[in-house]
Amino acid sequence: MKYILIFTMTLFLSLSSLAAEEFTKAATIKPELVQKGSQKEWCPVCGMKIGMFYKTSHASKIHDDKQRQYCSIRCLAVDMKEHDINLDDIKVVDVTSQKLIDANSAFYVVGSDVQGTMTKVSKLAFADKKAAEAFSDEHGGKIVDFKTTLKMAQDSLSSDIQMVQNNKEKKMYPMGKNIFEKKCKQNLDINAYLEINELKAGIKEKNLCGELQEPQLQALSLYLWEVKRFGDAKGGEYIHVAEDEKCPICGMFVYKYPKWAAQIFYGEKHYSFDGVKDMMNYYFDNKDGISKMLVSDYYSQKAIDATKAYYVIGSDVYGPMGHELIPFKNESEAKNFSMDHKGFKVLKFEEINLKEVQKLDD
Repeated sequence: MKYILIFTMTLFLSLSSLAAEEFTKAATIKPELVQKGSQKEWCPVCGMKIGMFYKTSHASKIHDDKQRQYCSIRCLAVDMKEHDINLDDIKVVDVTSQKLIDANSAFYVVGSDVQGTMTKVSKLAFADKKAAEAFSDEHGGKIVDFKTTLKMAQDSLSSDIQMVQNNKEKKMYPMGKNIFEKKCKQNLDINAYLEINELKAGIKEKNLCGELQEPQLQALSLYLWEVKRFGDAKGGEYIHVAEDEKCPICGMFVYKYPKWAAQIFYGEKHYSFDGVKDMMNYYFDNKDGISKMLVSDYYSQKAIDATKAYYVIGSDVYGPMGHELIPFKNESEAKNFSMDHKGFKVLKFEEINLKEVQKLDD
């Protein structure tokens, strides 16, 4: 009887494992990708290829109706910490049809035997309740609505981030560093990109590191984006921004955009901004008591005195919040940049006015 029980349990576990392996989260039809540009293939939060995790993919809109698509509800939850996302306008991929549907009408199977995407607990959505029930019968898990699922993702975010970070530090960063040192052009400008999916697209399109398989490209991009980018910007010559600092104008985490960082100091207190445009919007309403203002020189990325810099306005180079005032230490570099990038004009700090700044958002 004992051996029969052991055999039965072993067979059950084997069959369960097989069932989990038979289900793929990858797209088996042409995936619906809603982001614009060549970076649309990858998640803007973690860089994972959406098509490989398509059946857990979610989509949202941020400022100016910009489309965002994620590999998982976990990355949606991360993005919600930075952006004001309308919960009534979230889409999710229906596992059955592999089409994007309204997340609020979906039936989620949570905690099945399918491995989670960027999380310990899997979360898969279905347009039809009977399909969700059939999946749950085969793979386990309970059926809940979108808001319940999102709350679970938010509650487990801290532990999920730590789990993923441990994997990055043990495997992905070392692999990425090795690829960078052996295969990449060493003058690769990491900060020319606003998000990790743009970096991945740039590396692939410009063939900056030779032919790479997706796992290699992901490891390389994570190393460049999360390690080397910040390692290169340490020291007193650069603007230092803590990871919890948000721009008081737009609410974005400034540390993610070191190339564009700017700061206003009031004695020991300071505010950080993800671009000169937001810094100037704040400055015109809060001039009293300023002790220092710093911006990042576009080329060297070193901290320079904002009041002595030269600014190109109206160019075809965009910052995290769109059109920007782009700072330079030297007037000659500002003028050359303006000619190369269709700038409208070059301004000194004292020539900048609120009307000019507000026009950048038109």
